[in-house]
This record gives sequence, C-alpha cells and structure tokens, in this order.
Amino acid sequence: MSDLSEIKRTLSKYERLERELNLKQLQINRLLTITQSINDNIKAPGLFSMYSSFIGWEMGVKKMALFYRNEGNWELATSHGVDSENIEYEEVTSEFSRFDRTYQMPESDHPFLSQFDVVIPVKHKETAIAYAFIGGMDKEEDLFNRVQFITTITNIIAVAIENKRLFKSQLEQTALKKEMELAQQMQLQLVPESLPVREKYQLASIYRPHNLIGGDYFDLVEFGDEKIVFCVGDITGKGAAAALLMANFQANFQTMIRRDMPLVDFIRLINCALVRATQHEKFITFFVAEFNLKTNLLTYVNAGHNPPFIASDGKIERLTEGCQFLGMFDELPPFVAGEVMIDKDALILMFTDGLTDLENEIGDFLSEELVEEFVRGNSEQTAKDFNNLLEGYIETFKGQRNYTDDFTVLTCKLKP
Repeated sequence: MSDLSEIKRTLSKYERLERELNLKQLQINRLLTITQSINDNIKAPGLFSMYSSFIGWEMGVKKMALFYRNEGNWELATSHGVDSENIEYEEVTSEFSRFDRTYQMPESDHPFLSQFDVVIPVKHKETAIAYAFIGGMDKEEDLFNRVQFITTITNIIAVAIENKRLFKSQLEQTALKKEMELAQQMQLQLVPESLPVREKYQLASIYRPHNLIGGDYFDLVEFGDEKIVFCVGDITGKGAAAALLMANFQANFQTMIRRDMPLVDFIRLINCALVRATQHEKFITFFVAEFNLKTNLLTYVNAGHNPPFIASDGKIERLTEGCQFLGMFDELPPFVAGEVMIDKDALILMFTDGLTDLENEIGDFLSEELVEEFVRGNSEQTAKDFNNLLEGYIETFKGQRNYTDDFTVLTCKLKP
C-alpha cells in the first residue's frame, strides 16, 4: 500500500512539474512574440490587444484592467471581464498614488477596484506610467509564478509603449526645433540687417526675440534726401502666431508707406489692414516717426506704444502724441500727429516693453526711471555706441536672470 502511495505522489509530482514546464514554455513563447512585435514597431493598440489576449486566455486571468498614462492623463488602455460602465475614472485614478508596489488589493468600497485581487504598478524613471489590475485567478500552486510573469509582461509592454512615446516626442521636438530655426532665419530677413549711418541721421538696433521668434518689429524706409521713416511695434502674444502677424504687418508697412502720405493717413490705412487680417483678435502697439531732412521736423504717431525718449541739449521728453493701439477698432477716433523741431543733435530711444519687464536677481524691474537716467547720461553717444553701452548695462542689471519677453531697442541719432 505504501508503494502505491509513493507512486501516486511521484506521478503527482511529475504532473505538477509538467504543468510548470508547459507554463514556462508558454511564457517564453509569449515573451518572444511580444518582444518581436515591439521590434517590428507594432503600434500601441496592437500591443495592448496582445496583452489582453495573453492575460485573459493564456494566463487564466478572468478580470483585468490596464491603465496607461498618456500625455499626463490616465486612460483605460484595455480590459476584459470587468464592469467598466458608469464608472467615474477620475475617482479610480485618484486612488493610484496608494499603490507603490505589486501586492494584493486592499479591501475597497469602490465598485470598480473591488473587482480585483492584485495591483501591478509600472514605473519609468520613478514615475508611474501604468497600473494593471487583475482578479479572478484560480488558487493554484503556481499563482505566485503567474503573478510574477504577468508583472514582467506588464512592465515590458508599458515601458515599450512609453519609450515609443518618448521617441516620437523627441522626433517631434527635433522637427519643431528645425522649423523654429527656419522661422527665425526668415523672420530675421524681415527686419533690417544693417541700419544706415548718414550725415544727418544714424540708427542702431538691439533685437532679441523670445524663444527664437517673436512679435517685436522694427523697420525703416529712406526716401532719398527728403526724409526717413522709422518704426517700432509690439504684437500681442509670443511665438509663431505673433511672428506670422509680424510678417504680415511688415509687408503692409513696406507696401503702404509713401513719400507724400501724412502719418495720420498711413496709421488709419494700416489699422484697417490689420483688422482685416486678425478680425480684432490681435493688437499691435506701434510707434512711427518721419524726419524731414530739409526742414529738420520730426513728425510721429504713437499708437499705444511705450513712449520713446528724446534727448537733446540736456533735456529729455517723451513722445506720447497719437492714438490707441492698432487692431481693435475698424475706424480710429480722431487724433493728430506729434511734431518736434530738431534744431540740435538729438537721440531717440524707442523700445518694446520687454526692456522694462527685465528683472534683476532680487526681483527689481528695469524701470522707465532707470532707462531715462541711462539716456540722460549717454545721449551724446552715437547710436551704435549708445546701444553697445545699453547692452552692457542690461547684462549687468539682470545678472543671471533670463529674458522673459521679446526685447527690441531702436536708437536714432539725428544731426540737423
């Protein structure tokens, strides 16, 4: 009788070993299949489908749900055997922070989570990217091994998909960077590459778009020995949208400005063009001035822009005359142009608000009072030397702080 019992125990042992061997072979085959699918660049939905089929049919898991973090939001990637209708997933995902490792699910009153026995979190560089919930497995001797292998497969699938996402994101960022660099090159072609230095006037600029491209604008047109027209503008917003509008505005400026057109008429004309292009959704603060080389009269319009400083003979004024910013109204209310007779050397500092938005390391702004003080102390310089000194002053002032906005300066030295 004892021999028969021993034979039965031996047979039972062999049967158990055979089951374990078959399971190991199944696991190896499935692992190879999934690995090959990953190498073949199977898309995420296909990998999730393979995962669901393997977990359900081949591992004997009756209930399964796999959540995956996509673009910062949790999504139910795949599931089977569970009641997922009428479930508020925000309530489910709010529980995820409790699960920092693979273990038996704690008792839960939540109607969705209570269906499962085991939770398997997957992390990528210490950040959770997936949670697998499994339940309804038979209580067999190889339960532990099954859970271990399910954990391995879950990690492989989730990390592979995350790597695909990161690689795709990297490719998109590389392409975007190239597009932005091309856009920067094109935008730099829209602003004057070199500025004139003549007997009666000279101009110099500082042009620093935020994040390669931006919405600041400056330009000039010379009309022989009669007059010069120069301008500075600041388009609302940053980035590509502002840069596109800047390109449109530049084209309008170059097309519409005329030798014999009064600035008031020009401002009304370019405002109408801006309204047609933006439908009142974008606005531009704008300063434009013309200097008559024969009469030495400076005429200007300030359309809601930071008032430029003009320094001459030890005195400093602000150029404020004009109208509101452009692009808001189809028709601008009545306004007049400002006039200044230039009978002695004068320096005009035009700038966008990126200049006065600069902060230093203790949180102080480069105020207009500080800018005025700098103009007062350096107004005898040439336009180029003035800008060189201003750049040095700005770098010293801001220290290690970064630029937070588009930043443009146009300096004009008039010598009647």
